[in-house]
Amino acid sequence: MSIPPPSPGSAALVTGASAGIGECIARELAARGHNLVLVARRQDRLDQLAQDLTAEHSIRAEAIACDLGKSAPRAKLPKQIADNELEIEILVNNAGFATNGPFSESDPKRELEQVRVLVEAPVALTSAFVPAMVERGRGAILNISSVAAMQPLPYSAGYSAAKAYILMFSEAIHEALKSRGVTVTALAPGPVSTDFWEISGWEVAGGNSFERSVPRQAWITPQAAARAGVDGLASGKRVVVPGVGMRAAMLASRYVPHAIKLPTIERASRPK
Repeated sequence: MSIPPPSPGSAALVTGASAGIGECIARELAARGHNLVLVARRQDRLDQLAQDLTAEHSIRAEAIACDLGKSAPRAKLPKQIADNELEIEILVNNAGFATNGPFSESDPKRELEQVRVLVEAPVALTSAFVPAMVERGRGAILNISSVAAMQPLPYSAGYSAAKAYILMFSEAIHEALKSRGVTVTALAPGPVSTDFWEISGWEVAGGNSFERSVPRQAWITPQAAARAGVDGLASGKRVVVPGVGMRAAMLASRYVPHAIKLPTIERASRPK
């Protein structure tokens, strides 16, 4: 089994658990009997989620507020979890946000924060917890990437690059760790119906929001994304792209050179 079975002393650590895909993954794992360590910046939302999941599924859920873009509080997480007498056997690196617009006009601090949250934090947490997984001979890591990882996005350059890093990182350690009893899966969804896009403020040509520029048929719910990710992890899959249409589109896009794709993507995503 690629996901270790639930036990009283083990837990799944889910980052970005206060909303969206992270919350849905936490709910999916709780329904399967796993204890949880919920991590995000919003303590009140984490506390409420922890209470709800404990009541609904009779599992243990600990809520820890942490800004994953800052190394000092992030480095305290392993000890905080150990102090609660829990071992992390499932790690879900989900926390993230997206910058958008011309890179020449972007906020350098926000761009660097994006790299810290989307790249540095997953690498740091994986480094913190995977040695014990290897020693135990069991463990599972679910990294949330995106179909944005599969082609450059001219007006979300930092985001697509960060997600590409996570995709390559996940695929590489999937192969390196599978013989050690640890499975690694990258979940790469297309557009998901969450507040992610509202927070990013992504607008494209004509002043439309990003959401309105993408056909509704391409969208999936966060519940569907979460279920696909956890099912893929349980099956030991290397990469999961939810939705038959999106998988077909991404497969087809591999055969289109960047020289052709990029101008089209640039025109479609050009800010107003």
